[in-house]
Amino acid sequence: MRPVFQWNLGARSLELGKRTLIMGVVNVTPDSFSDGGQFLDRDRAIAHAERLLDEGADIIDIGGESTRPGARVAADAPSESKPSATKHDETKRGTAANLMASTAAVSLPAVSAEEELGRALPVVAALKKKHPTAVLSIDTYKADVARAAVGAGAEIVNDVSGFRWDARMAKTIAELKCGTVLMHTRGRPEEWRTLPPPVDIVLLVKRELKEWAEKAVLAGMRRERIVLDPGFGFGKSFDENYPLLARFDELQAGFPLLAGTSRKSFIGRTLGKKEDGKDVPPEARLYGTIATQTALILKGAHILRTHDVKPSLEAARVADAILQAR
Repeated sequence: MRPVFQWNLGARSLELGKRTLIMGVVNVTPDSFSDGGQFLDRDRAIAHAERLLDEGADIIDIGGESTRPGARVAADAPSESKPSATKHDETKRGTAANLMASTAAVSLPAVSAEEELGRALPVVAALKKKHPTAVLSIDTYKADVARAAVGAGAEIVNDVSGFRWDARMAKTIAELKCGTVLMHTRGRPEEWRTLPPPVDIVLLVKRELKEWAEKAVLAGMRRERIVLDPGFGFGKSFDENYPLLARFDELQAGFPLLAGTSRKSFIGRTLGKKEDGKDVPPEARLYGTIATQTALILKGAHILRTHDVKPSLEAARVADAILQAR
């Protein structure tokens, strides 16, 4: 069985490990890779969130900015320096260059905190008013957005940057006393296509997640408030995602684990290989997503972040039954 944790969200805790929890995605954005623009309208976003709750979502993750490949982020912390390329790196650079070959190589403008709040905050506030017991998460790397969203009723801050794109984030979350997801990302979205491949992606992710979590604790964050996410697709080439799947259990480091593979491009690339060679579009990646999610639960994932709540929930129930039968 997976290790069992009590995820402290401040006013309450969620038990992690006895069963897999499902985090439903609500993108209040015009340009998210899978459903950009579908729920930019406030009322449509709220209706979609309510539908996900009805389907059994344990958590609703609301985001007002896309961090898809090529996006520019409004970071106020220096970008990590890129490792110098070795001869071995050069021979594999084609893999890295293919990181998101199916996505246009045009950098998108950064989204300000004000614009992000204008999109996400009304959805958070309205959902909390209509569903006061719902567990809401804000998907942001900005401290100001996190603070406002928690004030409006969010109990979790899901930071794709691992608290590195806004130097105030770790201290802010510590002060807010909320739950948080610390996700691993290599570089920033506009850099992903040129990152040299690591020698071992699993060891890199494990080491850096541990380092970043310990820094967050030193900044005042309590360990029982932190969940780790390896960040499938975030600065990882298509091929680098599969070792993370196969060796997901190696990422256990004393924290609960969240995994988000839903409709990701590496699934579309794999499914497209036997067809016409083109990536399968996001809306046709459900069955591939379910395969990855089942494997992840059997390897120790505590939470699945997904666009498709009902199918993921049903797969999780079966995978949980397999774990319990061991």
